[in-house]
Formats: sequence, C-alpha cells, structure tokens
Amino acid sequence: MDGWIERHRSQIMFLLGNVILVGAAVLVLRRPPSPQGPVVQIATALPTPSPLPTSTTAPLRVYVSGAVAHPDVYELLAGSIVKDAVTAAGGALPGADLARVNLAQQLHDQQQVHIPLVGETPAPLSSPGQSPIHSPGGGCVDINSATLEELDELPGIGPVYAQRIIEYRTAHGSFQDIEDLIRVKGIGPATLQEIRDLICIR
Repeated sequence: MDGWIERHRSQIMFLLGNVILVGAAVLVLRRPPSPQGPVVQIATALPTPSPLPTSTTAPLRVYVSGAVAHPDVYELLAGSIVKDAVTAAGGALPGADLARVNLAQQLHDQQQVHIPLVGETPAPLSSPGQSPIHSPGGGCVDINSATLEELDELPGIGPVYAQRIIEYRTAHGSFQDIEDLIRVKGIGPATLQEIRDLICIR
C-alpha cells in the first residue's frame, strides 16, 4: 500500500490541490455580498438665468420759461406732456395765460415750453434746437413763407422734411389749409398733430 502511495504521490497531490481550489471557489461564490453603505445623492442647484438687460429711455431735457413759479431746465420722463413740464416748474403763476398753451402736447428733448402772461405778445423766440410752445398767431411758423431753418426747428420735421415742404409749395403753390401739409411725402397725421399748434397760414 505504501508503495502504491509513493508511486502515485504526485497525482494524489494534484487532485487534493484541485479539490481545495474548488472548495475555496464555492465558498467565495456562496458568500453573501457585503452590505453597501447608503447612497448619498447631492442635489445641485440649477443655474439661475441671468436677467436680460432692460432698455432705458433717456430723459427729456426741457426748458420751462415764462409765467411759472420756478423757470429752469428740467428732466422729464419720455412721453411727458406740456402739463408735466409746468408742474415740474412749480405750476403756473396766477397771471399765466394757459388758454394759449396746449397742455396736452407731447414734449421732445431740448424743447422750450414758454408760458405767456395774459396780454403778452409776441411769444419769445427760442434758441436754435429748441421748439417753443405757443399758440397760432403768436410767433407761429407760416408754412407758406418759412425758411428751411425755421421749418427745421419744428418737432418731427428736420432738414429733410423742411426741404420737401419748400419743394412742394414751389411746385404746387401755397398751402390753402394746414391739413394740406400731409400731402408732403413723409409727413403723416401724427406729425401734423404734433406741430399743429406751432404752424399757421397767413
């Protein structure tokens, strides 16, 4: 017997080694998985969208003169009317002739608003680039005889439309009515309404 074991020692050792390896593999496969710790989820805040830039409208610089409490240059919001300018200047004085002023007229940058006194004539002239607020007949711009420079001072007209007005009256004769001004190319009802109180026909 001992001789047989000695002769087959290597085969026996090989078989034992395989049995040990197989047993170890079975133990590893049957071992329950090790418990894992709780999964921690980290919530990340969503990026906040940057606010869109808002367009800002430049304020109007308006010179308020005449029969007001505090004549001066005032900054008003875009879209303001003559009444807002008078209010900013402290209101009209008791002797102001507000019937000669269109308080509902919309203002423009670098415009002059003059509030006349009762019986005041003529209305004071404005500096270049300014458009005085006054009534027809009190220093109004005669569209049949005004120069290019005088027409250019009207709000919303400018040198191009002023030249067209002159060319129109040269080709078609004098304007018979203020409403005829909308026949000039580029001048519509809105522009006419804006300058109605500043122009006249004599």
